[in-house]
Amino acid sequence: MSATELPPALAEIRDDFLAITKQERLQLLLEFSRDLPALPERLADHPELLERVEECQSPVFIITEVDEAGHVHLHATAPQEAPTTRGFASILAQGLDGLTVDDFFAVPDDFPFELGLTEAVSPLRLRGMVGMIGRAKRQVRAAIADS
Repeated sequence: MSATELPPALAEIRDDFLAITKQERLQLLLEFSRDLPALPERLADHPELLERVEECQSPVFIITEVDEAGHVHLHATAPQEAPTTRGFASILAQGLDGLTVDDFFAVPDDFPFELGLTEAVSPLRLRGMVGMIGRAKRQVRAAIADS
């Protein structure tokens, strides 16, 4: 994967957003919000292991882990009442899952701006998603340093 190329799952998500009208993009984001993967039981029972993403207006918590095979897994929680933020968390949880560490770090920090949502959601919300990526990358760096 080159530095300008997205991993297949994220590229597909981006292409899905760009293939529809601006109004439909917001609807697709809401669909993603309903598909946020549930936390694994080991995390659901220990919410203190997740980190709050302060850049988000809504209370979003993430944890990004690297498994023994060197693949990244991002888990997130966001309230049902915050569908935009929840949708962004879902996009990242689904689009980043299973990437190698190198492919994960190759994802551009400004990926949220590639979804064509700048007219549908506020810049503050997009910066929240950028914040999620930044925190996830920091967590992976820490996990690698600890191993």
